[in-house]
Formats: sequence, structure tokens, C-alpha cells
Amino acid sequence: MRVGVLTGGGDCPGLNAVIRAIVRKGVQEYGYDFTGFRDGWRGPLEGVTVPLSIPVVRGILPRGGTILGSSRTNPFDAEYAGQGVRRIRDSLATYGIDSLITIGGEDTLGVAATLSDEYGIPCVGVPKTIDNDLSGTDYTFGFDTAVGIATEAIDRLHTTAESHMRVLVVEVMGRHAGWIALHSGLAGGANVILIPEQRFDTDQVCERDTSRFRASYAPIVVVAEGAAPATGGMILKDDSHDSFGHVRLSGVGEWLAKEIERRTGKEARTTVLGHVQRGGTPSAFDRWLATRFGLHAIDAVHEGVSGVMVALRGTDIVRLPISEATARLKTVDPALYAEAGVFFG
Repeated sequence: MRVGVLTGGGDCPGLNAVIRAIVRKGVQEYGYDFTGFRDGWRGPLEGVTVPLSIPVVRGILPRGGTILGSSRTNPFDAEYAGQGVRRIRDSLATYGIDSLITIGGEDTLGVAATLSDEYGIPCVGVPKTIDNDLSGTDYTFGFDTAVGIATEAIDRLHTTAESHMRVLVVEVMGRHAGWIALHSGLAGGANVILIPEQRFDTDQVCERDTSRFRASYAPIVVVAEGAAPATGGMILKDDSHDSFGHVRLSGVGEWLAKEIERRTGKEARTTVLGHVQRGGTPSAFDRWLATRFGLHAIDAVHEGVSGVMVALRGTDIVRLPISEATARLKTVDPALYAEAGVFFG
């Protein structure tokens, strides 16, 4: 039995922990061989592989990123002229792959669901994204680390904001879900948190900042990259798209700081945390979760199961169809956001 492994989409802390768990249990308990595909779906599309064994995965548990590399390659993109599925089939046959473990977010797993459900290519999914926006699982690994990094940044920004008595706007990742903004903003003591799920009133943001100044504190505004004002569309630096058709988000933080400064007369600055949220050593929780996902993913392969994703429900790891897990985004419930409202202003 030979199992293929790939990591697709944006990198995040914990990917190496999954790879390590898959290989360790697969070799030690099941006697499987493993082939890693480089750079997400580009690996099986172009036949780019690396060997995976216990010596290869030794010591990678605390490392950020992924030893397999990653990319946002889409096998169904026009670039492959309708030959993506055939090329993947050919690669799997060439390398003798019996099952493919795909570690990724909605796009990577969406491809896996299509390959499994429509083309009979055996795939098992593992949910990865710092955005925590996959509806099939309570948490995705990478999210906890990203929140920790953002919270530490907010803690540091409080002191410099108060030294100069200026507004500091912190733009965090999350795409169209506000999980990182809500968790880090609440943990970091922000007085305004703006999420994509609810359009914001810029005048209200300014009023809350002014109120904060009256209390002799400097305001911290945490805004998710996908948040948008009540009037007009999303604020973007450019309108370029990736191979899955997603617009590249960022720009709302800078826009908001300028609006706050113009409307209140108070100095405002922006900090865009960007990719620092995805890099570096994974937290203990993400190592634990990623490891458990890897162990259960290789169990699914051993049992001959395909088209499923492993997921966290409470403290249990369960399986559900990949297509179900990627059918919709998991967004912040309005009631959960309202809980944090007592700290705004």
C-alpha cells in the first residue's frame, strides 16, 4: 500500500505535525509506504514528488510551514485545458498511489471532493486554515496560532498607542470570516472589532474611538481583512484574483485609519499583520489537533474509506463527507459577536 500526501492553499502552522503523524502511524502500524507531492495540486499535476519516511519527518513537529511546499494550484483551471483529472490519474498510477491524503482548506478540499465523488479517485481530507471557516469542524489547526500571534501584536500596540495617544488600526486575516478578528480582538482588549459578517458604520467607529480618548486611553481597532463599511463595496488594494477566483483581500485597515483621522482629527496609524499570522512555530493546541487529525486520516485510509474529511467535534475526531464539510463557510454567529459588544467604545 502506498499513500500520497499533499498540502495545498496557504501555509499555516501545524502542517508538518499532520505529515509527521500520518507517516509515523502509517509506517509503524500499517507498514505503508508514502510519497509526498510537492506544492499542493501542482505535485500530482506535474509529477513532482519527494519521498516520505520516518527519518524524513523526524524533528518537524515544531516547524512552521510545510516540508512539502504549498500552492493555490487549481486542477480545473483553464491552464490545464480540461486535462487536470487525467494528469492526476496518470501521476497516481505512475507512483503506485492507492489513496491520497489532501491537507488544505475549502479550495484544496473542494478539489478532493470532486475527484473522489465524481471521478472515483480515493481521497481523505484534513482541514487546515488559519481562518477557521470550514463548517464541518469545530476548529481547524493553524487558527489557534494565528490568534495567539495577533493577540500578542495587539498587546504590544496598546503601549505604543497610549504613549502617543493615537488610534491604532490592526488589520488581521480571515478572508470572509471574522474568527481571527473576534478572538484576538477580545483577547487583546480592543475597543472596536470589525468583522466581515456585519458591515460597519464608520461614524460609529469614530464615536467609539472618541469615547476611548475621553477615558484617557488610546483606541485599538481590530478589523478583519474582509470587513466592509455600511455604504459602498469592499475596500481592496487591487482586484486581482487567484486560480480559484478569490479576490486578494487587504486595504481596509489603511482606508479606515485615514477615515478616522479625517473625521476625528486624531492621529491614526495602521498595522497590517499579514503573513506573519501564518508563519512560525505552531501553538501546543495546533500541534495536538494536527497530530490527531493525521492519526485519524491514516486510519480512514487503512479502513478503505474515501471522500471523507476528519473533523473535530467537541473533543472527538469524526469523519464526514468532504463535500458536506466544504459546502458552506463557517462564519461568526451574530449572537457571538454581540457578546463582545460590552467592550466596544
